[in-house]
Amino acid sequence: MEMSKGELVELLLAQMRNLWAVDGLYFLGIEERHGTESATNIDGDVWRIMGKIEARRLKETLKVDDKDIPTMIGALRHSSWSLDSENKDVAVETDVAIFRNTACRVQQTRAKKGLSEFPCKRVRLGYLKSFAEEFNPKIEVKCNVCPPDEHPENLWCEWEFSYRKEQTR
Repeated sequence: MEMSKGELVELLLAQMRNLWAVDGLYFLGIEERHGTESATNIDGDVWRIMGKIEARRLKETLKVDDKDIPTMIGALRHSSWSLDSENKDVAVETDVAIFRNTACRVQQTRAKKGLSEFPCKRVRLGYLKSFAEEFNPKIEVKCNVCPPDEHPENLWCEWEFSYRKEQTR
């Protein structure tokens, strides 16, 4: 309780970075032993479950009752995936939102280590779909670009959130 608000925020962000380091280290260990495909499959399964858990916890912590896209995006901005990144660009309207990652720390770290791009599309799509579904099953997530897709230098991934069109029979 003696810490200032700024110190508490820095502590929170430091602990979140530590968890991301663990995530990266276990991925690299699996990748080294079993290949990128196996590591990506395991990572995808973990983050799909984590998306639901994190959305549920954020709804409780932030006391969120609304199930609309702007509210869901507001919570996503507080997620571990987004909170410590100044390189996310978000455009939100009533019925659609676009979430862009313009400089990916994970991909930049891999490049510095001489590793190939992480094909994170499956991992992020699973996470974002389960996160959105926890808010509202009618929210649909579309990937516009994400590795292994070709992408411009200033855009690593772009995600679109909209409402599912009602199916008529």
